[in-house]
Amino acid sequence: MIKVTRLLCAAFVMHAGAAFADETAPDKVMFEDFAVQASLSGQAGDPTEGAKVFKDRGLGNCLACHENAGMKGDLFHGTVGPAVDGVAERWEPAQLRAIVSDAKQVFGEETVMPGFYSLKVGKNVAKDLVGKTILSAQQVEDVVAYLATLKE
Repeated sequence: MIKVTRLLCAAFVMHAGAAFADETAPDKVMFEDFAVQASLSGQAGDPTEGAKVFKDRGLGNCLACHENAGMKGDLFHGTVGPAVDGVAERWEPAQLRAIVSDAKQVFGEETVMPGFYSLKVGKNVAKDLVGKTILSAQQVEDVVAYLATLKE
């Protein structure tokens, strides 16, 4: 019985490791011509999940800075950044991935948009957040998939 349990545990660990095998580490993201071509998670994004991350104040909190007509029922749309309506007609998915991952790589150091998949998050970071990204690789892919649906 113990051997069977060990075998099952080993199989689970190997399977779980394979699920993250294609994930790109934040410091290995390749920005080329203001775009990130490859999926950060190795998987396609889910636009429904991306919409949830977009408006979740504990995750993306994108509504704090961007208006979004598709979420007019949600409160507190900001105007710091541009409205996201029609963003899929202005940017390719690879460009959106670069912007969401680390907007400073696209817009320069002066942008106030945070790097959601970057370890360069500034000074005096809370100890429990050092070495962590705001969003996971899959959450970035989900947000990109959602943004890719926003056409005028």
